[in-house]
Amino acid sequence: MMYVFDVDGTLTPSRREINNLFKWWFQENIQNYCFVTGSDRDKTIEQVGLDMFVGAKYSFNCNGNDVNFYGAQVHTNDWTLPEDARDWLNTKLEQSKFVLRTGNHIEERPGMVNFSIVGRNANIEERAKYVAYDTFENERNTVASSFNTLFPDLSAKVGGETGIDISPKGADKSQIVKDFNKQDTLWFFGDAIYEGGNDYPLAKVVKNHRKVTGWAQTKEYLEVFQDNGKAV
Repeated sequence: MMYVFDVDGTLTPSRREINNLFKWWFQENIQNYCFVTGSDRDKTIEQVGLDMFVGAKYSFNCNGNDVNFYGAQVHTNDWTLPEDARDWLNTKLEQSKFVLRTGNHIEERPGMVNFSIVGRNANIEERAKYVAYDTFENERNTVASSFNTLFPDLSAKVGGETGIDISPKGADKSQIVKDFNKQDTLWFFGDAIYEGGNDYPLAKVVKNHRKVTGWAQTKEYLEVFQDNGKAV
């Protein structure tokens, strides 16, 4: 049995640190676990702490394009975004009716980029403003859908609260299954398990999965497993 966790919105609030009491409970009760997140290594360590990071058998950062084994990097992808796709994203940035800009709108990560209208430099309040706007306008889903039509060799998936994860087609979270044996039983927990979400590709290939609304619900599922001694 191996637990596989998304981080933002699943183990932690988006882009924030893990709840201290939940972290203590997790480390006392969960031994066999992995992370799979769109964030890079440094951001993941900021959120869960170095101790919890190196305790993970694998941390599949950047949607599995940067792989760490018990904290040691074992693989990274050097793909870069094509210039025509970059130009198109910059055009969408200019056209957006959401006027607040904080910088770092196309963040380069190993094997992927994260595109954000508000920008990766946004603070909590600025992110909340974009979340409210996007909830009403459905901007990210619209941009991702148009991108996928125009660039069929690439894949854009909504991830986190404010971003869109972009990578070559197939270089999404589903790629991590190749690092496990067929006899391994995986349980995957993610908040973006819906069509167009960046957890969806992995949920499609992992039989056992649960969509959660945050770390508290993740803990509830894990507690039921602990109490019953079987998968929930």
